[in-house]
Amino acid sequence: MKITTSVQHQISAASVSDTGRIRGHNEDTIGDDRSTGLHVLADGMGGYNAGEVASELAVKTTLSIVREAFSRQTLSTIDRMSGLMRPSIILRDAILRANKIVHLSSKSKTNCAGMGTTLVAMLFYQDRVISAHVGDSRLYRLRNGSLSQLTVDHSLLQELVDRGFYSEEEALQSTNKNFVTRALGVETTVEVDIHEHVIQRGDLYMLCSDGLTDMLDDANIADILKTAGHSLQETAQQLIDRANKAGGRDNISVMLAHVDQLHTPVPTLMERIRAWLS
Repeated sequence: MKITTSVQHQISAASVSDTGRIRGHNEDTIGDDRSTGLHVLADGMGGYNAGEVASELAVKTTLSIVREAFSRQTLSTIDRMSGLMRPSIILRDAILRANKIVHLSSKSKTNCAGMGTTLVAMLFYQDRVISAHVGDSRLYRLRNGSLSQLTVDHSLLQELVDRGFYSEEEALQSTNKNFVTRALGVETTVEVDIHEHVIQRGDLYMLCSDGLTDMLDDANIADILKTAGHSLQETAQQLIDRANKAGGRDNISVMLAHVDQLHTPVPTLMERIRAWLS
């Protein structure tokens, strides 16, 4: 029996993926499942079309496993070891499984040797958005006009910033932005960063590949998100258009999700009795 309480029916969403102006084909893959509230974006890497294969495998596997687990498992439990909600564990395990599948495919198919992919996901459940990522594809949140990056890049440049070799300002000018230190499919195992964030009504969340953030800085992105109007689809397309206008050196993918209304749980019988007695 499916046991779930979520806000997916109170989330507006839109997404766009574009080849850009330089690349010959698109190695990004995006996908969502409104029944579970899951949105996934992957940016593939590898020769020929291998990057496209890796990103598609990763997104489809993650969506499929989460959907299946949601239909069979009780979601209201909390993992004692990590303190994470059950949906967070499901998402993490789905990405770990996707890593194994991409890795096995890269080993068994000659034209896919060495392929890999970044991946970032957001899963809306109850009053939380669960973020999970591997690599340098990002999750942002616009709240009350302020833009925050909720993920930390798994990249050589970010490690250099963390260790004090670069300032944030110097990092923006660096030409070594795309050396990732973590990706799906490269090794038999991978570490997935996963976090739970409390959502608020009016929050706007954005998943994006580095094709966007290499072309536009956070200030430009924030301006577009704040001023592009009420259509999420138009907002996503404007981000793509601005990145292409700035050079479009890579594939560009954007997924937006707006919290229209917070979920109001229906009180249980015991909660109603306690409220009546108090």
